[in-house]
Amino acid sequence: MWADESNGSAVSDRDGNRRTDDRIVRVRIHPAIGIARVGNSTRPDGWYYGPETPDPEPTPPGFTKDADGAIKRQAARFRLYGHAADGHVVREVTVADPGTRITWGVHVANRKAAWYQFQLPLDIPDSRDPAARPSARRNPSVTDRRSLVIDPGRKTLNATPGGRVPFTGGRFLGRVDVPLGEMRTDEHGRLVVLGGLGAAGSPDHTPPASVTNNDGWYDDISDGPVTASVTIDGVSVPVDPAWVVVAPPNFAPDLRTVRTLYDLLFDVFVGTGQLPFPARVSFGEHIEPILRRFCELQWVNAGFAAKFGWAGPEYFLAPEALRRLSSPAIEHREVRRQVYTALRDYNRDDKSPMPWPWLYGDGMASVPRTVRQYMTLSPTQDRLLLAWSQGNFDASPFAGYPHRVEDAPPAAQPGLLDRAALDFCVADAFHPGIEVTWPIRHATMFAEPFRIRARPEGDPDPDYGNTLTPDKALAPDGPLYAQGPGDLSRWMAVPWQTDTAGCRAGYESQAGLGPRYDPYVPTFWPARVPNHVLKQSDYEKVNRPDSGGSSDREAAFTHRAVWLRGLTGTTPEAQRRQMIDGWYKLGIVEVRPYTVGDGRFPARMQVESPPQPPFDQARDANNLVNVHVPEQAPDEPVIRDVADATGQHAADVTVGYVDNIDPYLDSQ
Repeated sequence: MWADESNGSAVSDRDGNRRTDDRIVRVRIHPAIGIARVGNSTRPDGWYYGPETPDPEPTPPGFTKDADGAIKRQAARFRLYGHAADGHVVREVTVADPGTRITWGVHVANRKAAWYQFQLPLDIPDSRDPAARPSARRNPSVTDRRSLVIDPGRKTLNATPGGRVPFTGGRFLGRVDVPLGEMRTDEHGRLVVLGGLGAAGSPDHTPPASVTNNDGWYDDISDGPVTASVTIDGVSVPVDPAWVVVAPPNFAPDLRTVRTLYDLLFDVFVGTGQLPFPARVSFGEHIEPILRRFCELQWVNAGFAAKFGWAGPEYFLAPEALRRLSSPAIEHREVRRQVYTALRDYNRDDKSPMPWPWLYGDGMASVPRTVRQYMTLSPTQDRLLLAWSQGNFDASPFAGYPHRVEDAPPAAQPGLLDRAALDFCVADAFHPGIEVTWPIRHATMFAEPFRIRARPEGDPDPDYGNTLTPDKALAPDGPLYAQGPGDLSRWMAVPWQTDTAGCRAGYESQAGLGPRYDPYVPTFWPARVPNHVLKQSDYEKVNRPDSGGSSDREAAFTHRAVWLRGLTGTTPEAQRRQMIDGWYKLGIVEVRPYTVGDGRFPARMQVESPPQPPFDQARDANNLVNVHVPEQAPDEPVIRDVADATGQHAADVTVGYVDNIDPYLDSQ
């Protein structure tokens, strides 16, 4: 709930009248984890604020690219909230308050090249398989490990409106200057963090041979602590710090996955007892959002579109379906129960791909496969859905969230900011993921709910040896405790573009092809990196009643183009190179209205903005079928065999060695 829960600290004045003590004794930065995203726009208006409530207004068409076609950067904005002695929120603290002085501090870094390879999350049983590839150091031949760290050092900025300090000074291998963005202040002195420009490179021009572990490469992703010093009327007030994560772009900014990063972390803190499980399960607040996310993935994956999309057999948002699903009446119990029992249960389902959600899991591999080949919802989500399936829920309407954080009472604003930043991040397959990866689900990473435990400034980064084993990673003196600049993003792919290029659907080995093969599902992270999209030309046909008969418009609506169709290299390595050079040319999935008004199609659709040349010239189905083979460079007969086995055109088939889904030594 986001209602004002402030109760004040009641004290008495000399006349015995009760009053609230609103003296600020502590300040906290929110969001506790802010999310910025890279973009290549260098125009003064080439950035925008990330979500600041869980229900922001839809992104206007064309908003996330500038007039030159470059992708704008998403900024993370941080605010200060003053708390009284009893902990209640007094107000937001800004430089407009008389007698208040604020200095912001930010220390971001990129430690990817100096860290360890990603093979599998080290906290799952799969990583202990003797056949699992070890997590060896990246760039093992580089003895000066500090030269692999891009660290501009801690930067400070007085909170006067319009201030600006760049994150410059970091270098890669002592040869390449790599700016990591900048810090600014808005008109109220709030902190605004902008990340890098999406730069990636290899000083020695090493080919990008891996999805996640490319030695000799860097990018300008980063993360680190956000601090502030605050004095009020000359008195220094302690400030609880925050963290900023600079992530890859969000190519579908209005979509959420079925298990968001907020869902995951909320479950972590419910599990530790630091946050309570909801006293009463609410359909509108807890259940409908999960069902809605299944349906809204129709705009980024054709498999979800067919099953959960408009007019599909599981379109939960249809008025009659929603009426039954939202009713606790006994006559609708079987409807609810069938939805609940369709969700994946590892103990029941083993390695079956059929239960929901149709998303890959942390242990995704070509062969061998374990139950973690596919993901589940969080235990807390499962508990909420179980109560709902049994009829133990509140069906009264949920008021929802404000579109602007300023429209909420001050006591509710910190929670809204914390949730909004995380709700638009994925906790799908940590393989390794988009924004952050598997360490984030460990409570030891946090000083309190949602607030990263920071390592004291200047403390050295521990050395865990040439190989990071599960035992070392999970040890009390391991890397899952106090964090330093760059420590969250170091686990991610380097560079991020190669992972995004490999983030597809329907991966299979030749051994698994046949009539039951589906090129659309399962999938990795479609809410951030789309798989199949409604093209603008098809949307325009649907949105014009005179553009053809009803069957023509329906065909246009159901048609989906492969989002990564513009990657036309003949090998995975060539396609990774194309992605590094042209990631900003990809389309952005944007909300568009259906204006015909006849109710035949959704009132709002999400549509791909046209890709830029040459990506706009590719076949719609290019890269539809994705097959992993041991050979590094498959020849034409292999592609023909795959086409025959799947019934697809050979031009739609991409075949190659994908190391990220081959984490076992004996699977080649």
